[in-house]
Amino acid sequence: MPCNGINRQERVLPISKKRLIFVRENHPDKKTMIDYTQIPSPCFVLDEKRLRENLTLIRSVKEHAQVEIILAFKAFAMWSVFPVIREYIRYSTASSVAEAQLAFEEMGNQAHTYAPVYSDREFPSILRYSSHVTFNSLSQFEHFYPQTQQAEHPVSCGLRINPEYSSVSTDLYNPCSPGSRLGVTAGQLEDSLPAGIDGLHFHTLCESQAEDLEQTLAAVEAKFGHLFNRIQWLNMGGGHLMTRKGYDVEQLIHILKTFQAKYPHLQLILEPGSAFAWETGELVSTVLDVVDNHGIKTAMLDVSFACHMPDCLEMPYKPKILGAGEPVPGKPVYRMGGNSCLSGDYVGDWSFDKPLQPGDRIVFMDMMHYTMVKTTYFNGVTHPSIGIWRPDNRFQLVREFGYEDYKNRLS
Repeated sequence: MPCNGINRQERVLPISKKRLIFVRENHPDKKTMIDYTQIPSPCFVLDEKRLRENLTLIRSVKEHAQVEIILAFKAFAMWSVFPVIREYIRYSTASSVAEAQLAFEEMGNQAHTYAPVYSDREFPSILRYSSHVTFNSLSQFEHFYPQTQQAEHPVSCGLRINPEYSSVSTDLYNPCSPGSRLGVTAGQLEDSLPAGIDGLHFHTLCESQAEDLEQTLAAVEAKFGHLFNRIQWLNMGGGHLMTRKGYDVEQLIHILKTFQAKYPHLQLILEPGSAFAWETGELVSTVLDVVDNHGIKTAMLDVSFACHMPDCLEMPYKPKILGAGEPVPGKPVYRMGGNSCLSGDYVGDWSFDKPLQPGDRIVFMDMMHYTMVKTTYFNGVTHPSIGIWRPDNRFQLVREFGYEDYKNRLS
């Protein structure tokens, strides 16, 4: 989900019907090679080696900066690889009772939970599965705080703040736009915090750089810094895209260490989501038909943008395709068409070296973060399977979906 129009770049080999291979060279001596002809279509496929590379970097930041970095399920909740993640990172953040329960059952610990609003029906379960609960408003805190004091285990309460500053350029992902429903402004707090608030939480970044955090911290400190001596922890939210090529990791560590030195009593928490799964996997699809309408050729796929890649339409953004590029004169050009009945279920255009035919594979790049968790069953279209490409060059099919999965979503 590229909030700031980030260009996702990889080196690719030309598309081939016989052998479709993806090569990534983070390190010259550690190439990842995936033969996509071994993978069923449609299918989300995660590369474990690339995931471990991201996790290694994230753990390094955590250790050097002496902060807590936790996984945001809203961006990546593929629990079949939680055993891998637990080797590097122990904790996670949840945005709902379902995510909190997933943290408890599959990550093996209670979640740091924040939701824009809690219901009376679900809040007891939120408490059961959470170690930290952050409230979006003072009224929600006042309503639910008595229950937190009666929980079976200690629950640390926090308050989401709105510094009224964000470097995010896309309004859809900007939580600090005028009239935002997210977070408490400094004017609402004045010079005090309610008794029982242990921490403050801000989330203003989205696939951002280290300098964006630095600018945000300046705004947060200017408006809320006088309250820091009354809290125990500060959650800096997500959007720290530290695994993206070109991200200044050393600057991030310096920013965090400098801030920590100024407020040594605060536990600092970061909860990125995209950074964990950034460029770790693809969505494999197949051309089923080619439609030509007044010279516009559309490759009809066995996947849907509306159902399986909704962020492409929400943002909107154009994903990269293995072996394809921007339209070039003299090369075959195609739109990619989804298999739902929504008229706008398409994205285009791409150039290919050869004309596309039914049976050709289309591999959409970088589809593991956000994209996979936002899929739907609109039209009842077949949901992509989920698999893992293991470091020994072996594909493991983790899950297939069928009629019962669709039926159980309805009544």
